[in-house]
Amino acid sequence: MYDAQVIQSIMKMLLQTRQTIAVAESVTAGHLQVALASAENAAQFFQGGITVYNLGQKSRHLKIEPIHAERCNCVSDKIAVEMAYGVTHLFSCDWGIAVTGYAAPVPEYSIDELFAYYAIAYQQKLLEVKKIKAEIRDPMNVQVFYVNNILNNLNQLLKHQSSFSKSDLSSISSKFASAGPFNTSPSME
Repeated sequence: MYDAQVIQSIMKMLLQTRQTIAVAESVTAGHLQVALASAENAAQFFQGGITVYNLGQKSRHLKIEPIHAERCNCVSDKIAVEMAYGVTHLFSCDWGIAVTGYAAPVPEYSIDELFAYYAIAYQQKLLEVKKIKAEIRDPMNVQVFYVNNILNNLNQLLKHQSSFSKSDLSSISSKFASAGPFNTSPSME
């Protein structure tokens, strides 16, 4: 179900660098937590996670900006970024991953395309925010597809982590500078 080789690689790199990670999930409903927790010695690098499905819980626990969240049904790149910053702060960890999106059509919102936004933050700096599109339609398979995609991208970031300079981190995160965990500015519409 989950890519065990990628999870093993993530585990080794995090243990080697003595770094920790936590996740904030919506669309994947805990699958990222299960995947990371399945690694050997998970307690030595995986701080935990939170699954938040609605605006109230995302705002309460991860400090997302509620006005923007209401406008986009809590699904946008800005929401993913705020969730990643929020979970990093909440769990006092080095790495934070967040994902929000759709694993099944939502006719009442005219959502037929299945997609998710995810963000990866490292030491409160945004490293990556992307949109993933799913062509498959089974909700469980869509969730697993998102998880494996995110973990593959995290694995690549970890492999290149030593090459991150402060200017690289600043330029990557400048677009989302207003999306910090306690910022309430709706500037990223």
